[in-house]
Amino acid sequence: MKNNRRPVGTYAAKKPLADIQKSRDQRGIEINKVGVCDLTFPIAVLDRESQRQQTAARVSMSVNLPHHFKGTHMSRFVEVLCRHEGEFTMHTLPIMLHELKQRLEAEAAHIELEFTYFLHRSAPVTGQRAPMDYQCAFVAESNASEDDFVLRVKVPVGTLCPCSKEISDYGAHNQRGYITISVRPRRKGKQWELIWFEELIELAERSASSPVYPLLKRSDERHVTMQAYDNPVFVEDVVRNAAGFLMKDKRVAWFEVSAVNHESIHNHSAFAVVCSH
Repeated sequence: MKNNRRPVGTYAAKKPLADIQKSRDQRGIEINKVGVCDLTFPIAVLDRESQRQQTAARVSMSVNLPHHFKGTHMSRFVEVLCRHEGEFTMHTLPIMLHELKQRLEAEAAHIELEFTYFLHRSAPVTGQRAPMDYQCAFVAESNASEDDFVLRVKVPVGTLCPCSKEISDYGAHNQRGYITISVRPRRKGKQWELIWFEELIELAERSASSPVYPLLKRSDERHVTMQAYDNPVFVEDVVRNAAGFLMKDKRVAWFEVSAVNHESIHNHSAFAVVCSH
């Protein structure tokens, strides 16, 4: 049987390929953001205990598109990401954004990395350790006048209802909730103040009734149950507690705290949000 497949290497262009994306668009409409999203990419982030942690991020990258360009070059987003493979921090992300602006002839660039961050947590009584996962994110933007950076973490916690405890003859309903904290560090010269994810996780847990652990033996479970009973909080208390801690931290220029309680005796969840001015 005759093989009609073209041999590898015979598809080389005989003349320069047209750059359609850079051709002129006549509609006069600027696009605020255009880029790539839902890109999974291996990254390394710094942590307070181990210094460096390998994980995978879900990446979104974009630039603005001037009205006279027909399109942007999507491949260049991944090229820039590959060039900076390694540590992704508040110090390295602005460098990537500046390169994106230069490569794509844009005035503004944006990147968001969502990733799982692991900490080894010790049970409160037995001290048994196991890895615990937290959903974290870096969000950075650069425009013609300034750079911006926000870090975000979602922390599972336990909450016990003050009303239920007060009105019940015994016991009180409790549930697992989630506290999401976003902070913009304050500038110190040309750099942002360093804030660890671990610090925000600890702050979230202090704002709730009790932490959530990956591994508990019976003595640990007793401790956590009683700890929650001694520290009842509404969802409103949770966000106010966290906001109070953040307001005292001089490294924080802006924050947003949201909390959700997945209610154990209701067919709905309860939530609250506090945002600094």
